[in-house]
Amino acid sequence: MGLAEFQAYGYFILIAILVIALYAYIYHLYTARKDVDGHDYEEYANLALHDDITDTPVSAISKDKVPFEGEKINRRDI
Repeated sequence: MGLAEFQAYGYFILIAILVIALYAYIYHLYTARKDVDGHDYEEYANLALHDDITDTPVSAISKDKVPFEGEKINRRDI
């Protein structure tokens, strides 16, 4: 087995590993759409298209409940 044949096998194995890793990452993104806090960040996809000042916000926060410093707001409670 010459060097060129060894490089060809190595290249093929590297590309196969990268393709498998890419598909595993895409599968991970679609199965775990929500993060720990329960946010679905796919709703932010059109944010760049709808960024005018008169557009409705993606996720509105109520001004009635003001969090303490360091307290995290859970959007499901609003």
